[in-house]
Amino acid sequence: MGAIPTGFRPSTLFQLLEEGNQFRASYFLQPELTPSQLAFRDLMWDAKTGTIRARPSHVSLILTLWNCKMIPLPGMSIQVLSRHVRLCLFDGNKVLSNIHTVRATWQPKKPRTWTFSPQVTGILPCLLDGDCFLRSNSLSPDLGILFELGISYIRNSTGERGELSCGWVFLKLFDASGIPIPAKTYELFLNGGTPYEKGVEVDHSVSRRAHGSVFHQMMMMRRQPQLLVKLRSLHRRSRNILSLLPEIFIGSMCCIHLLIFYRQILGDVLLKGRMSMQSADFISNPVLATFPTLLEQPDVMDALRSSWAEKENTLKRSEKRDGEFLKAVFLLVYHDCVVPLLHSTLLPPFRWAEEETESARWKVIADFLKQNQENKGALQALLSPDGVHSPFDISELTYDFLGEIRKKAV
Repeated sequence: MGAIPTGFRPSTLFQLLEEGNQFRASYFLQPELTPSQLAFRDLMWDAKTGTIRARPSHVSLILTLWNCKMIPLPGMSIQVLSRHVRLCLFDGNKVLSNIHTVRATWQPKKPRTWTFSPQVTGILPCLLDGDCFLRSNSLSPDLGILFELGISYIRNSTGERGELSCGWVFLKLFDASGIPIPAKTYELFLNGGTPYEKGVEVDHSVSRRAHGSVFHQMMMMRRQPQLLVKLRSLHRRSRNILSLLPEIFIGSMCCIHLLIFYRQILGDVLLKGRMSMQSADFISNPVLATFPTLLEQPDVMDALRSSWAEKENTLKRSEKRDGEFLKAVFLLVYHDCVVPLLHSTLLPPFRWAEEETESARWKVIADFLKQNQENKGALQALLSPDGVHSPFDISELTYDFLGEIRKKAV
């Protein structure tokens, strides 16, 4: 109980996230230019439908994280702040997509079992949503999904914070013949070390290489750390929805409708509304300027989800079928909900796995949403002397798409 298991390592995927933005969802959400730099490669206009063109990808699927079993305890020298799974596309050598994080829940009676998508009152926070979508245009025969189980911790003796990998597993998406693996539930046994180490066990006390009778070996296999994940087959509607997203992206299913709104607005502004396709001027659009930051602030994304669901329930069936009307209503909800929150000085900066900060942020968000509901909009909250906002900065309104693309090219 006292020592950290020998197979634990500093988290590889967490280190990549800390190095910059190139593995973050906000980075992969931005459009890419063609090699000629004269057009967008992954954002095209469909004149027939009056919106962005659907683009199929080589890999398009939905997966569900069920649970993790027999995960070794990290020892008494550290306090665990978060248990989670990070996943990304991987070819055995390099990461090929954004790194998506799903936080796990656990019960004190079963500390070795992690679960996902718990039953909650109200909407399920997107950070806890075990249903994920995945898209990729990679043609690599070794393409697969890398899952890394991790814990964020604070060391009791020094107060040092860090993140440890509790094991990893790589699920190849194609067999030796290039045929996609079947959509079913997979019981994946975890490896220790890093994804670049081979033959390391998570916990040597329950080695897979145990000798003895067949019964003894079966019992040892039941004690192995494992991840249960289900690949789901896509029906036509799901495939059509996913085809409106970037060609390379992993995200939460509960946010997919908001991501599509963003992509459609991106198409309206960059493809339909610009006076000249050669224009590289800054664009005044608060949604385009700020929406990518929501992918790094899941509690604000949840506030938008909640506000949109509440508004959508008031719409007529005919209004829900009108794409242009829905976009206009979404813009109103976004300006009423997200824009004031992002620039409120009452909202503490987002910090990963800090319970006190997370609680303080959610209280501010919940109070703001309640005010909005009672006052039928944010105007009263914005004009109230109790609401203090950061000084106005032009970046709140300015979308510099060339600047964002240059970041992608670095």
